[in-house]
Amino acid sequence: MDDHIRIGDIAPRVQYQADGVQTGFTYPFPVFSAADIEVRLDGVPRAGGFVVTNAGASEGGTVVFDQPPRAGTRITLRRAMVVARTTDFQSNGILRARTLNDELDYQVAILQEVKDGLGNALHLDPSESGPTALPLRGARANRLLGFDSLGNIATFGRDEGLLTTGFPGGVPRTVEDKLAERLTARDFGATGDGMTDDGPALQMAMTAAGASGKLLEIGEGTFRTGQALTLPGAAAGLLMRGTILYAGPAGQAALTLGDGGAANNQGKLYTGLAVLRATQSDWSSEGDVGIRIRNIDACLVDIRRAERFTIGVQVVGDARGSEDSDLRYGRLVDNRIGLDLRTLTASGWVNSLRHQGGHFACSSATNPALPRFGVRLSAAPGAYVLHNTHLFTGPAFELQRQGTPGAVDAIPFLIEVDGRGLTATGVRMEACSPYVARHTGGFSDARYEVAYVGTYGFLGCAVQYQGASRAGGTVVPMHQAAAAIGTPRLVAAAENVRTLAFRQGISVADGIGFDQLAVLSGNPSGPPSTLNGFCFPGLNLLTLNPDDVTIPTSRALAFVVDCSQCKEFFIAAEGSGLRPMVMQFDGAETVLGAGSPVLFSNMNAVMQGAPSYWWEGNADLDSLTGGLALNRLQRVTLSADAHYAAIGIRGSSASAVLRALRLYTSALHAPRLLYGGSRAWGRREYTVSDGGWTIPALAAGATATYDVTLPGVRQGDFVRVGFAQASGFQNGGVVFHASVGGTAGSNQVRVTAQNVSGGAITLGAGTLYVRATKPRL
Repeated sequence: MDDHIRIGDIAPRVQYQADGVQTGFTYPFPVFSAADIEVRLDGVPRAGGFVVTNAGASEGGTVVFDQPPRAGTRITLRRAMVVARTTDFQSNGILRARTLNDELDYQVAILQEVKDGLGNALHLDPSESGPTALPLRGARANRLLGFDSLGNIATFGRDEGLLTTGFPGGVPRTVEDKLAERLTARDFGATGDGMTDDGPALQMAMTAAGASGKLLEIGEGTFRTGQALTLPGAAAGLLMRGTILYAGPAGQAALTLGDGGAANNQGKLYTGLAVLRATQSDWSSEGDVGIRIRNIDACLVDIRRAERFTIGVQVVGDARGSEDSDLRYGRLVDNRIGLDLRTLTASGWVNSLRHQGGHFACSSATNPALPRFGVRLSAAPGAYVLHNTHLFTGPAFELQRQGTPGAVDAIPFLIEVDGRGLTATGVRMEACSPYVARHTGGFSDARYEVAYVGTYGFLGCAVQYQGASRAGGTVVPMHQAAAAIGTPRLVAAAENVRTLAFRQGISVADGIGFDQLAVLSGNPSGPPSTLNGFCFPGLNLLTLNPDDVTIPTSRALAFVVDCSQCKEFFIAAEGSGLRPMVMQFDGAETVLGAGSPVLFSNMNAVMQGAPSYWWEGNADLDSLTGGLALNRLQRVTLSADAHYAAIGIRGSSASAVLRALRLYTSALHAPRLLYGGSRAWGRREYTVSDGGWTIPALAAGATATYDVTLPGVRQGDFVRVGFAQASGFQNGGVVFHASVGGTAGSNQVRVTAQNVSGGAITLGAGTLYVRATKPRL
């Protein structure tokens, strides 16, 4: 340590804002003793509860609090020394350098305090001089202080003084008139000191703003209230620079803006809104709301913070609605639901709102066992459920999912209603569940453009459907191959279904099959229980027209896919009177029933049950909705426990016709299409090899026959046969013929070897290769 304090050119005061965690705060100026430090919290001096370290050091030290000050508290540390001589020099005594330095340091420190205090005082500019004394008390009593035409101090009668703007055309006005332009909370006695209950004063100010139609201003400071507050809709708006600290009863909205019922809250300005709950809500009551905004229309709303409530901000539609307004968000922290867009009655609505920004976050220690959501679209029981057209730009979600992969739900968007048109762009997800949204209703056309996922990468931001009736969400992860993701992958295509038809008599004698497609029956006998039993290679009752195929109500054509990894597909069909249909099967290829729901994007899915087990749409693909062909392209969202699925169409009437059918999925996946091979459906060609025939010696013109089993071959199929010897060259004098039938009829091919040469030929052992092709129809 130095021999004495060195007083540098540094202000003897420093301020901080507490974060609720930090306990130590540095003071960069020197003090002679711990008693020279004055500590203030939100302007109120503190006499204890802290320790001052490093007193007597030139570089200053630290004030360490026993408990961290409450978050948001303004901390002021200043040097406040006693103005007094600390030494006395004796005549003819020894003048010691240390003593003289300490005395001069002490005086310089006091001068710094004086300079700091004068800097905060009202004073003349250094370039001016003149009388500055106030009039005597009697002369200034009950008068206003001002300045005369020379700029000198003068007093004016309270009801006589006029103010004039310093621009041409300004009209003189009384002080009272000027001050009455805008109401402030302090006009009604609010202090903003964070300790006084300002609730009654705030409510009187809000009531006055409503009665006069004026804008209310709540200035700097922390305004503690023990009661819920309401600003009537007749007020012009609310301007806040301070914060409302709610210490009232639970289960109430701390601040309500606007009137309920059919009142219209139109063209209002609400800016700088900040409401903080004094204690953290336990999230048990949805009535515990920070800011509730009613029936806004063409309003501008700016929210700086809403923290520690069950619902941070709630925008409601009552007997009328909230619509066509712009809302901007700051910190919506430690709420179970950051923002709730809610209808309260059957005649209310919440539509066409534009939302900007917002940090929707929870601390890791806040109600860790309870689920939390960033934005919710909801409706009270019996209320209007159609929410339409919301735009979110740049929201950030940091919801603390609590564990990996997550013990509680921490999902940015919770969509509990029907409606159409939600777009969220630039979404940031940090420490959230692996879902950007959960849909529980029939909402359609929701698009979530995710810019960043902090934990799961581009595969961690899907839509979770929980009891939903529509697959209405699309996720676009921007940070991984956005161009590829935006391009659907074609899984299967029947560009001209009529040209794919062929005669297929395996299941029924007059059956018709189609390349790559399975034929399904609406009333299969049994019924079957597995994939191979439900998917027929061909059935009757299908009518082949010159350019299309008539599909009756009892038949369906479908592509069969392996959906063990991919659960979302898109089906498009050209024709008329067609309905989308889906069958699902588990990993053992056993059919799944009503417990494994299928969702379509623009229509409801209906389970037909046994014996068909079809999920089908409740409308035709070519039907119009409000005059628009919204049903033409349908997303198909499969159940999580489906491993295989048949996705296609069925006829909704006797006149239904199909021309083309296509199946797509996201470019992230390349699912396998099942047909042919070990599957009976979707193939025209059947082959078999047989090495069991040793051809006897054939005299000139002689023949020999051999029957080969070929499952699936029928009379009328085109059959060909080849023969390969074990070694040597095949003698060209023997030709082979094949025909369907043999001794057992179906599934049999009779091969005939004929010696067409003029002499005897012996071929011996070899392998027969038989191929049968179903004829096109």
